[in-house]
Amino acid sequence: MSHHRRSMGSTPILSAALVWLLSAARVIAEEPSSRQAPGLVNPFFVFDNGLGGIQDPPRVLKQLGYAGMGASGLKIGGLLKQYQAEGLKVFSTYVGCRIGPAPAYDPQWKQAIRELKGTGVILWLTVTGGKPGRDDERAAAIVREIADLARDSDLRVTLYPHTGFYVATTADALRLVKKVERNNVGVSINLCHELMTGRGEHLDATIREAVPWLYLVSINGADPKQPGYGWDRLIQPLGRGSFDVYGFLKKLRAAGYRGPIGLQCYAVKGDAIENLRQSIKAWNKYLARMAQEDAAAKPRR
Repeated sequence: MSHHRRSMGSTPILSAALVWLLSAARVIAEEPSSRQAPGLVNPFFVFDNGLGGIQDPPRVLKQLGYAGMGASGLKIGGLLKQYQAEGLKVFSTYVGCRIGPAPAYDPQWKQAIRELKGTGVILWLTVTGGKPGRDDERAAAIVREIADLARDSDLRVTLYPHTGFYVATTADALRLVKKVERNNVGVSINLCHELMTGRGEHLDATIREAVPWLYLVSINGADPKQPGYGWDRLIQPLGRGSFDVYGFLKKLRAAGYRGPIGLQCYAVKGDAIENLRQSIKAWNKYLARMAQEDAAAKPRR
């Protein structure tokens, strides 16, 4: 299996130069829209883990005002059609690869990825297995192989940081994406996992460092991490908890991020539709607040 091959044989200087060029290309490509767009323009979508028990989720999400959803797995052709029929989008799909005994990922992916050609769905990729921080070359080879499959179908891959996985934080994702050296591979910031891993106090630096590679962000209501806090405190409907999500969104905008933002709903208790209604209400309040602040800051003639 190709995940045993070593990384590309470029010299350290050439490798570093290539990483810089890839980063610069992303920034240049995004510059016109990211620096001039007013307000909060990011599409806001829902993870599929927030849709359990809901009949006709596309209709419900459209009525509530969401832009679409994030799926799981690669057999999502039927799902795509359902959401397209409502004028909504499937922004991403959650998939995983593993450092360890072959295969590193499901061999059926090759055909499944071909079937997603032209859809724009981002492969939101977890990386598990291996020894933390010590198997980057093996991990990079696997991600590189998946990225090449995705590139042939005009798709992008985004590393999904997940507590306890090989890529557990956005810092881990950044370290790995620089080794992968593919211009269709990026990173994401998952707020709940940054909080759970104790990286909440470093979010300002994380945003600055990640933005050239940043394809996706996930948010939710939360309380700042304290010893003993579990997911019930770190994943809540948007608008609940004392963590300043609005401030986090303002920092993302200031850094130039204009990409999709997903609502993490893992293990949130209560009625699913009511939780979604609470979250979109909070989102709309953020939009209104940011518009008011923009208007107040605009110079008067």
